[in-house]
Amino acid sequence: MSYLLRGIAADGGIRVIAADTTALVDEARTRHRATPTAGAALGRTLTGALLLAHVLLKNPQDRVTVSLRGDGPLGGVIADAGLDGEVRGYVKNPQLSLRPREDGKLDVGRAVGSSGEIEVIRSHAPYGDPYSSSLELVTGEVAEDIAVFLARSEQINSAVLLGVYFENGTVAKSGGVVLQALPGADEAALTLLEANIRALGQLTEAMRRTSLVAVLEELCWGLSFELLTPTGLPLSFSCRCSEAKALDAIAFFSPVERDRMVAEDGGAEVVCHWCGEQRWIGADAIKSLSGDEIRCPECSTLWYRQGQALMVRENETCACGRPVRLPN
Repeated sequence: MSYLLRGIAADGGIRVIAADTTALVDEARTRHRATPTAGAALGRTLTGALLLAHVLLKNPQDRVTVSLRGDGPLGGVIADAGLDGEVRGYVKNPQLSLRPREDGKLDVGRAVGSSGEIEVIRSHAPYGDPYSSSLELVTGEVAEDIAVFLARSEQINSAVLLGVYFENGTVAKSGGVVLQALPGADEAALTLLEANIRALGQLTEAMRRTSLVAVLEELCWGLSFELLTPTGLPLSFSCRCSEAKALDAIAFFSPVERDRMVAEDGGAEVVCHWCGEQRWIGADAIKSLSGDEIRCPECSTLWYRQGQALMVRENETCACGRPVRLPN
């Protein structure tokens, strides 16, 4: 089972958030049929999103989305997580395979690319506009990019450790740790923390030889570490896709295109890009799509459909550049 732990150290001067995500990352790898390189990038991002949820969010209904769009052949990686412990995500090129680095580690940095941006979006449910913040990528290795994001965007000095270890094509160990210096943290404590991080070495190697709690005790050696969640918060790879949402996706196709789906194939297969779930939407369901809709007169993009949430807003610009005009 994947789980998350929280703790404090140095008399409350250091916040500790850690997760063992082995099971959920291996499920994500299986769902997306990802290679070790792509799976490592996805696993680090899934874990990072879960840790960021516990740093940035307050409301259990809120979500945080982490997206890394670099110039590497992976094409981008994205993850969406919440305080409920549920996370989902995908990579654009899950079949990417690269030679390992000279030190034998999977080359996630080259896969993602070091030129591009990391974007973090906080969605506030059930109302409120999402808040987005983005920065240039530093290395594409995910952990360093999240640490820089926290330092620059949130003004929180943090050490971020992320790792995914593969064995015989499957995820043998995956996890992450965030260690944050809170206001008033003792400088001597932070110096000791830095030394402990260097002494630990690779996170997944440490997790392979001992428990996650023991890893945190090593990282916080000499800093009076206190575990706040002895049972841990369960974590899981979980998607919010459904047959109803799949049907909504088909509604974006024009009536002519939908009629063609029914006539030529007797329905349509919809694949969720978040989780890889495949659903067959039959002819009767597609024919049930009715109601007034407004499309762009230039490119036929759906702007409005009765009974469905607005896709665009008045005076926004369509993908083709035409101003959007909606009914009152």
